[in-house]
Amino acid sequence: MEDVVIKTSGLTKDYGKGRGVFEIDLEVHKGEVSGFVGTNGSGKTTTIRNMMGFIRPDRGISAVNGLDSWKESAVIMKHVSYVPGEIAFPALKTGTEFLKTQAKYLGVTDFGYMNHVIELLQLDPTANLKRMSKGMKQKTAIVAALMGEKEILVLDEPTTGLDPLMREAFLGLVREEKQKGHTIFMSSHIFEEIEAVCDRVAMIKDGRIIDTVSLYDLRHPAVKNFIIEFGEAGEKQRFLQNTEFSAESRDAKSLTVQCRTSQLDALFLSLKDCQITNLQEIHRSLQQQFMSAYKEGLAQNGNN
Repeated sequence: MEDVVIKTSGLTKDYGKGRGVFEIDLEVHKGEVSGFVGTNGSGKTTTIRNMMGFIRPDRGISAVNGLDSWKESAVIMKHVSYVPGEIAFPALKTGTEFLKTQAKYLGVTDFGYMNHVIELLQLDPTANLKRMSKGMKQKTAIVAALMGEKEILVLDEPTTGLDPLMREAFLGLVREEKQKGHTIFMSSHIFEEIEAVCDRVAMIKDGRIIDTVSLYDLRHPAVKNFIIEFGEAGEKQRFLQNTEFSAESRDAKSLTVQCRTSQLDALFLSLKDCQITNLQEIHRSLQQQFMSAYKEGLAQNGNN
C-alpha cells in the first residue's frame, strides 16, 4: 500500500537460545500512532534497532519509506526522529551544549518548537549531563529527537524514568505530532500509555508477534458484554429462561450477557419490565487483550 511508511516482513534476528525476534510482520501507516507493546526483554528494542538499520537481520526485510533499513540507513535517518531505549550522550558538559550540537547537526535554526518541548517537560537544559537523573536524561533525549520536526518518529520506551505527570505531558506531545500528520511508532511495556494515544497496537512476546489490534475496535467491539444485577433472584431466572442472548450466571441475582451492537435495542427491550439494580458494560483493556492472546498462544503450542 502507498501509505505504508514502516514495514517489516519475516524479520528475524536470532541470538540463539530463544533470544531475538522471529518472523516479525509489521506495517505502520502514514499519519498513525502505532504502538508496540510487550514485557521487558520481549524483543521490542531488537525490532526497532533493525528498523533503524543499526543491526542486520538474519532474514526478512525492514523498510522505511520503501528504503531498505540496513542498506539505506543513512538516508532513512534524515526523515526519522529517534529516541533510543538506552540513552548515551557525547562528552559534553551540559544539556544545553548537547542540544546546540544536535540542532547544528539537524540544521535547526528556529528553536520555537524545541523551547516548547523543553517548557512542557519542565527540563533544565543547563544541568550537567553526567549528574542528570534518568528522567532528566530521558527528557533531554526527547527534546533532541523532536526538535528536528521530522515526519517519522520512532520511540523506544520513551517514557522510561519519567514520573506520571511528565509521562502525561509526553503523551500530549505525541498527540501534537499526530495532529501534524506525522507517523509515530512507539514501544512500551506500559499498556495504559499505549492505549491512551495509539491507533493500532502490535503485541510481542518472546520475540514473536502474538496479536495486532485496532484500538478503535477494542473500544467499540462488535460484540458487547454486560453485567446485569436484578432486584430479585426470580427475575434473573425468568430472564435466563426466556432470553435469546448468550448469558451466564454470576450469583443469585446477577449475570453476564453477551450481545451484538445491532441487538442492543432488543436487549434493553427485554429488560424493560425487570427491576434492574445495576447494568454495566464490561470494557476489555489492552492488557487483558494481551493476556488473552498470550494464553491462546500457549494453548496452541500445547496442542502442537
